Amino acid sequence: MPNMSLKKNEMPVQSPEIRSTNFLEVALGYTEEQAVDEANRCLNCKNKPCVGGCPVSIDIPDFIEKIKERDFEGAYQVISRSSSLPAVCGRVCPQETQCESKCVRGIKGEPVAIGRLERFVADWHNANSDSKEVSVDFNGHKCAIIGAGPSGLACAGDLAKMGYKVTVFEALHLAGGVLVYGIPEFRLPKSIVQREIENLRKLGVEIETNVVIGKTVEIDELFEQGYEAIFVGSGAGLPRFMNIPGENLKGVYSANEFLTRVNLMKAYKNDADTPIKHSRNVAVVGGGNVAMDAARSAKRLGAENVYIVYRRGEEEMPARREEIEHAKEEGIIFRTLTNPVEITGNEHKFVSGMKCVEMELGEPDESGRRRPVVKENSEFLLDVDCVIMAIGTSPNPLIRNTTEGLATNKHGCFIADENGRTSREGVFAGGDAVTGAATVILAMGAGKTAAKAMDEYIKEKN
Repeated sequence: MPNMSLKKNEMPVQSPEIRSTNFLEVALGYTEEQAVDEANRCLNCKNKPCVGGCPVSIDIPDFIEKIKERDFEGAYQVISRSSSLPAVCGRVCPQETQCESKCVRGIKGEPVAIGRLERFVADWHNANSDSKEVSVDFNGHKCAIIGAGPSGLACAGDLAKMGYKVTVFEALHLAGGVLVYGIPEFRLPKSIVQREIENLRKLGVEIETNVVIGKTVEIDELFEQGYEAIFVGSGAGLPRFMNIPGENLKGVYSANEFLTRVNLMKAYKNDADTPIKHSRNVAVVGGGNVAMDAARSAKRLGAENVYIVYRRGEEEMPARREEIEHAKEEGIIFRTLTNPVEITGNEHKFVSGMKCVEMELGEPDESGRRRPVVKENSEFLLDVDCVIMAIGTSPNPLIRNTTEGLATNKHGCFIADENGRTSREGVFAGGDAVTGAATVILAMGAGKTAAKAMDEYIKEKN
């Protein structure tokens, strides 16, 4: 029976009072009945507008139709034809601005909860299926992937399915990239990431960790080792700062450092090897998803007051609406139209406060957003003992500094065409290493596009 409700099935979640004290996953997932009921809201449009909004072109109506029939494994197989990381994407992709924004049901109500259904299908598969090694015929050619984040993993998965011998080189001790060091456990459990990576290994993908390209081994050496095409998906892990007084004080973190200590190194556990300052009052500067992740993590570490300090208004925040609402429910305090100008310290060089000014929105800038300007005589002191800078990242310069002929732009991002081809023959790039910090699914889309181009490149040479 079609479900003509104008509203999505609500996602069951931990209550804010409980979840703000633990690192367990906030969203609990649909039951089978909820998933089937939500699937029945889909009209199965013939022109499939939702597919056009998906960066990896999942056949969304087809997998939803399988859910209606309660063929959950069949739904997973449809998704996995296009996506290597469905359990991840179902949790962290901004579906509201992608596939769900194109859904016909969204014209007169809420769109079908495509992301929640993708998560349900992937979780059902992981709980009920015993995946085995996949037999793939090796085509006699080797490809190297630099970076085991979303872009690199997506590229590796597609190349492996084509028959290539694929080796992924990861600088950290654990594969996953931003999925393991950046996104908190309460949004994306690391066991799910490792399960998805294990599925890639079963395709024959080899992953070598603790390999820093440009230091351990250089790109030129990889070609000498017989790799015919190389994909650079090294992400954008170099943090940016505001260059204001006091940023070198103790208690000032980049969001990358703070979240890496929390997520990858488990600083929230009492027996963790890595130190992190447990603060009373924390300011997180920025308005994106990373800022929300840092603020919500600081709250879970025991901070009494956590402030999001953002120079524009809430409507201009780039973070997902869901993340903003979850942060508010957990008691995060939003100080919008506010900008730091100095971080103050005590005699021991620890953070003692943050001087801020109030802002107002002026004319639009080159990005189309209204430019924030300072209000006169509006300076005030925010009482904090920890500051986390979440204002963006750029690619690490190590690879570009050790590779001849690999062009980058003024932001240090690799220059690549729409197929991922760089200025260096045989080298492809995609994801945050090309675009700067963006979304998981866009990085995956770039990896898939590059895999196709790498296949064409190797075939042309041979």
